[in-house]
Amino acid sequence: MLPLEGLTVIAVEQAVAAPFCSSRLADAGAHVIKVERPEGDFARGYDAAAKGQSSYFVWLNRGKDSVVIDLATKEGRQALETLIAGADVLLQNLKPGSMDRLGFSLARLKKDYPKLICCTISGYGDDGPYADRKAYDLLIQAESGLASITGGPDGPSRVGLSIVDIATGATAHAAILEALIARGRHGMGADIRISMFDVMADWLTVPLLNAEAGHPPKRMGLAHPSIAPYGVFRSRDGRDILISIQSEREWKKLCADVLGKPELPNDARFANNVERVRNRALTDKAVGDIFATMTRDQLVKRLADADIAFAEVNTMADLARHPHLRRIEVDTPAGSVSYPAPAAIVVDAPRQYGAVPGIGERSDVAKPSHVRTKSS
Repeated sequence: MLPLEGLTVIAVEQAVAAPFCSSRLADAGAHVIKVERPEGDFARGYDAAAKGQSSYFVWLNRGKDSVVIDLATKEGRQALETLIAGADVLLQNLKPGSMDRLGFSLARLKKDYPKLICCTISGYGDDGPYADRKAYDLLIQAESGLASITGGPDGPSRVGLSIVDIATGATAHAAILEALIARGRHGMGADIRISMFDVMADWLTVPLLNAEAGHPPKRMGLAHPSIAPYGVFRSRDGRDILISIQSEREWKKLCADVLGKPELPNDARFANNVERVRNRALTDKAVGDIFATMTRDQLVKRLADADIAFAEVNTMADLARHPHLRRIEVDTPAGSVSYPAPAAIVVDAPRQYGAVPGIGERSDVAKPSHVRTKSS
């Protein structure tokens, strides 16, 4: 039996953040009913990379039932009410105030369904000067300051994936699981509010505290602002290798066993991390000049033999054939799609992953005869 088997989640969701959360609940056995507007979740049209379908949608909507409900109609609102009445969790990320205007205020839901766990995802929360603003991933990357510490010296940059949405979905997932545990103890539901801005602000605590202490982080590409050498160096045959030196012991080992320069740590400019950071250009040149004399294969062997932490700077093509990449196969309306497996491995309890639904293909589950009503 899967951990969340027997629980029902109503997901009035779109885009990425809420679907990320509900897909993980579905993976764990919850019956997730995805409520889509008549034209469908707009994420269905983001791209056509997965056999003509949106890569976002195929990734984030496996194992769900899709129900089309027009919430602008009385009948649609009645159908949603019926679904909520039989649910354990209500997850939604509509524009702030939308559910209230439709008659589904959190205050009313708490009164009518005291065991219901409600999780609301928004851009900036319920109050404050930005509460009514629209918020999407890149907008929050910019507004939170994340973009200011991402990229190289030439200017701010976007993180290359929807990090705000994914972080928010993961936060919502954890909060819902906590609420389910709490409900099992005291029998009551929960009212969870999560804003994308709050999630990113939390994740940015370290650079914020450093900035407030007078040491604002600099954009350094693939270098580390407070450790050296920690960055990318190129081999003789043009391969980029990133090394990370975390201690003086590792620095001495790198110098002796990889660079062939055991005397280098005796130079006052390289004697400890503080001096190496102060003399970063010289430190990087000392390492880079020797790396440039060896091939990728030679460097990888030396680094591995010396137990120095390193990584190759790979592309998506490299990831596709990476020896550590685990994949799952998921059925979709256009056929099976293979993509990376969820990270958590539950030993001796292999997971099966449900199909990605077509628009409204299970709208029958919104009919009263198909809904399991929960007593409140």
